[in-house]
Amino acid sequence: MKVGEAMTRDVRIVSPEQTIREAAQEMARIDAGVLPVGENDRLVGMITDRDIAVRAVAEGKSPDVKVRDVMSGQVLYCYENDDLDDVAKNMGEMKVRRMPVLDRDKRLVGILSLGDVALNDKPKSTAQALAHISEHGGKHSQSAH
Repeated sequence: MKVGEAMTRDVRIVSPEQTIREAAQEMARIDAGVLPVGENDRLVGMITDRDIAVRAVAEGKSPDVKVRDVMSGQVLYCYENDDLDDVAKNMGEMKVRRMPVLDRDKRLVGILSLGDVALNDKPKSTAQALAHISEHGGKHSQSAH
């Protein structure tokens, strides 16, 4: 199965110039814990509810601080025609629960979550990815910002 068959296509994007308050409000509105950050029709980062809590609130930053100041700038992504099992394995190794999905022109076309993998009858891939993600550390560890 290809990633494009499992991913969520309706993805909201925030600008790096929006405030973290606006990002958090959008997350609440769509019931999501992550938003891709886009600028000039390109993906430039990702912001999670955890980024807001740990990199902003815990450090006493204002709700009016810009998304750019707390987002993860290193974007790990996959392509819509990648194999779902391979991407699930990579998500586990990279310790990420969600991954933006790009087309071959590097345009955002969706987002793949562990839930998407699980819903597409891939329990072994999901279990293996979650086991690795649950280990301490990784590229997106809050202590490695």
